[in-house]
Amino acid sequence: MCGFTGYLGHGHWCESEQAPKTLALMANTIISRGPDDFGIWQDEVAGIGLAHRRLSIVDLTPAGHQPMFSVSERYVIAFNGEIYNHLALRAELERTAARVSWRGHSDTETLLAGFDVWGIQKTLERAIGMFAFAVWDRQTNTLMLARDRLGEKPLYYGWMNGTFLFGSELKALKAHPVWSGEIDRGALSLYMRHNYIPAPYSIYKGISKLRPGCLLTISLKQREPRIVTYWSGAKVAVKGVANIFTGSATQAVDDLETLLKDAVRQQMMADVPLGAFLSGGVDSSTVVALMQAQSSRPVQTFTIGFNEEGYNEAVHAKAVAKHLGTDHTELYVTAEQALAVIPRLPTLYDEPFSDSSQIPTFLVSQLARQHVTVSLSGDAGDELFCGYNRYQMTANLWSKLATVPLPLRKLAARWLTSISPQSWDKLAGGLASLVPRSARLSNVGDKLHKGAEVLSSESADALYLGLVSHWHDPASIVIGGHEPATLLTGDLPALEGLDDVQRMMALDMLNYLPDDILTKVDRAAMGVSLETRVPFLDHRVVEFAWSLPQSMKLRDGQAKWALRQVLYRHVPKALIERPKMGFGVPIDSWLRGPLREWAENLLSETRLKREGFFNPAPIRQKWAEHLSGQRNWQYHLWDVLMFQAWFDEQSES
Repeated sequence: MCGFTGYLGHGHWCESEQAPKTLALMANTIISRGPDDFGIWQDEVAGIGLAHRRLSIVDLTPAGHQPMFSVSERYVIAFNGEIYNHLALRAELERTAARVSWRGHSDTETLLAGFDVWGIQKTLERAIGMFAFAVWDRQTNTLMLARDRLGEKPLYYGWMNGTFLFGSELKALKAHPVWSGEIDRGALSLYMRHNYIPAPYSIYKGISKLRPGCLLTISLKQREPRIVTYWSGAKVAVKGVANIFTGSATQAVDDLETLLKDAVRQQMMADVPLGAFLSGGVDSSTVVALMQAQSSRPVQTFTIGFNEEGYNEAVHAKAVAKHLGTDHTELYVTAEQALAVIPRLPTLYDEPFSDSSQIPTFLVSQLARQHVTVSLSGDAGDELFCGYNRYQMTANLWSKLATVPLPLRKLAARWLTSISPQSWDKLAGGLASLVPRSARLSNVGDKLHKGAEVLSSESADALYLGLVSHWHDPASIVIGGHEPATLLTGDLPALEGLDDVQRMMALDMLNYLPDDILTKVDRAAMGVSLETRVPFLDHRVVEFAWSLPQSMKLRDGQAKWALRQVLYRHVPKALIERPKMGFGVPIDSWLRGPLREWAENLLSETRLKREGFFNPAPIRQKWAEHLSGQRNWQYHLWDVLMFQAWFDEQSES
């Protein structure tokens, strides 16, 4: 895992004496992505400069140094990621190419050889891995940027004052002398809805994220980027549903285990210490079980625990680790340790990002990095095997709502919200003695108000959008804001043949997974120079998962059925079966306690008016209701707070 950056354009920064300084300045902003080595390459005449920071994982020798030339010297690459099947690609190249001369055993060199023989897109179609890269074609004076199929590795790009900038993180682009970024209020509106900024947008006007599975080509002659999709998650979902697996359930589980086992085996490739995150849930336990089954010594596993009730999975992880015989390390984190992470978040995430599980993700990455350089994770099991509770809940809810005329539903929503949450709570309290203790709900008023928000949905897609939204009308909060089209709104992908649940799963895979989950893990781990790998995102596993019938994902009300059957071959069912628990921290109580003064400063009405990004009234109202305990607005408030903290950091830098 590494980081890279660069520019395309003419100016004093690409002159022979200035270029090394410019490139070093850009690269050093992302030194945590690659603390082991540094390299630059520039062509003053062509106006191209590449810089690379290396975290040495495979081929620790100087033969792995980047930027790297292909044997033909046509291509120069700055590469971030891992190509897990690169040895198989080498063997194929040796069989098909007239002559291949290897200098080392890095996957970067394998890629370049493939470019020489097959071309860039054909090589990408053969590769199994996670990556982002910039490659300069010296023959055509063309720059190509590429990102892996599911979006594990980040890549930003865009024109800034006549120069094309690109890199692994925004902070690298901002270090270039031409930078003059302006906050995009449309992107800010999207952030307030989602708690992340979905691709292709970034927080800055003119700067984009390359979408997963895409290859971009640009030159100084052809200034408008040409983007082709070499792998489409939407098409994979449609094809899988149209060509459904017809074998028996046993055969499906056998095939899934074989694929996952091979993906895990390939991703255990490293010349440095390797381990895995372990929460004790289905996904991470499956990855660790398949690692241990293929390892001659105990796999190193890591988990963090919290003393707060409802947030601690460490005890379950410990039980799984003991059964599998891993070398397990756990750390119980105090509130003070977790709170100490918050000042680091704006720099780590580089643009507003407010999934609060970013905090424990950073802490478990920090713990793992003390022992290993690479860690496997169980991310993406939910999106591929129907794991999120909202899938079934949304489908069931819509099947009932759709039978009620829309005008009646809107009338019911108005009536529910005409009564305050406090009044609903009082009414529920008076009726509590009539309801069994196990069926009683807390914050009844809050839940009824949230439920009222979805009653007016005109379709299952609209209902789903409402359920995954934080601020339901971001444009009313962001001054001058609007919401540009996304995969969930005006830019919906073609998903013919998918039912409501499958559509939600596909949209999560295309949107939520890369822009929230994978972003969260990448920034947290690379912030401590830890490489993370996700076996479920081997594209062969993804394609097979989409071919499985829903009955092998959701069966008798139980999610991830086929995946569980694989796991139960290695871990007793009793160690796994329990209610799903999110990987979170008690932000709600922290905002009323140790974070109150910090939050009050960031949310002050005077400050909000002065900065001019937000309408203060609804924010101040939610802050007052949260402090009083009337409502739990932790997600809405965390959105605002993370933007404010990020904006503070930008103003100081």
